[in-house]
Amino acid sequence: MHVLVVHNRYASAQPSGENKVVDQEVALLRAAGHRVEVFERRSDDIAARSLLAKAAVPLLVPWNPAVRTELAARLRTERPDIVHVHNVFPLLSPAVLAACADAGVPAVATLHNYTQICPPGTLQRDGRPCTECVGSAPLPAVRHGCYRSSRLATVPLAVSLSVNRRRWWSGVERFLCISAAQRDVLVRAGMPPERLAVKHNFVPDPDTRRAGAGEHLLYLGRLAEAKGVRLLMAAWDEIAADGGVGVPLAIAGAGPLEQEVTAWAAGRDDVRYVGLYDTAQCRQAVARSVAVVAPSTWLEAFGLVVVEAMAAGVPTVAAGHGAFVELVEDGVTGLLHRPGEPASLASCIRRIAAEPARNREMGQAARRRYEQGFSPSVGLERLVEEYRTAIAGRTESMGGSK
Repeated sequence: MHVLVVHNRYASAQPSGENKVVDQEVALLRAAGHRVEVFERRSDDIAARSLLAKAAVPLLVPWNPAVRTELAARLRTERPDIVHVHNVFPLLSPAVLAACADAGVPAVATLHNYTQICPPGTLQRDGRPCTECVGSAPLPAVRHGCYRSSRLATVPLAVSLSVNRRRWWSGVERFLCISAAQRDVLVRAGMPPERLAVKHNFVPDPDTRRAGAGEHLLYLGRLAEAKGVRLLMAAWDEIAADGGVGVPLAIAGAGPLEQEVTAWAAGRDDVRYVGLYDTAQCRQAVARSVAVVAPSTWLEAFGLVVVEAMAAGVPTVAAGHGAFVELVEDGVTGLLHRPGEPASLASCIRRIAAEPARNREMGQAARRRYEQGFSPSVGLERLVEEYRTAIAGRTESMGGSK
């Protein structure tokens, strides 16, 4: 199969699970013998633009006509079987869908978040779930400055959502939701259910798995409010005041709360802030964990770090909402805490660290769950199946219109 992947890469200064998923899918398809090319833009490149060009970036968010022209020309020349769209913000825009229509190439789109129904894609405001914009004009998002706490920065996203809603729904043959929980939210928001399929992300089998009981609890990810970092700090302070759990908390990542985390961890022997790890360091850190902690306050559409822990035979303590509910079998492959409650998170951390034999059983069950549902072989089979479904759907609709 000949596939063209379309993706706007997120800035490299902060970890991006989405970039990782795109790279892993491209490598997986190529290793299986498929021809895969990439049409991309990089957010990193914005810094090198002239002042005028930087000022023009928000204008390109709803529509980038140059991208439509460039991509349509490439599609006509290369004639791929399918275009796989990932992120189009901020430099690509939904103009990529017009390019696919211009060239007559079917498109599928992986929905990594909730940007189809919420300008910042989080369904959250001020640390709490929010659905004010769902099913209506996204004016509340602008009023509250939901993207980067800025009304001005939110406007291009809100405009894009409003003017391109129908283009997305008509221009994409199959939307690939990364969890059933995400699909349920999108269907309730009015997206066409017949075009929404569930295709979980896969994770490569790591070079190493856990041996022994583990030497730390691990938080691995973006240091942001929505990821539950402040919630974790509050829970860990409660644990520390009670005498601790015998192992330290390791925090790996970068993000807007980095200074706060650094100050909080300074001078403590029960917390280690280790900064941003590369892929090999991440895998080693996961494999040395008593458990991985994923306390997100927003409704995660997937939860890559949970599956990475599964692959290493490590249980997870995760928030009991969003995709975590279908990824983590409570009491079997990990523990689910009540979302947003530090006391519940603290209790789960204590439980998972207090019983080594039970913890080991959970880790083994997590590994089995990974092999059955999130391995590369499963990921490849489901991805190619969705491509074929989309191609067949386009062929049928074209036949019916003649």
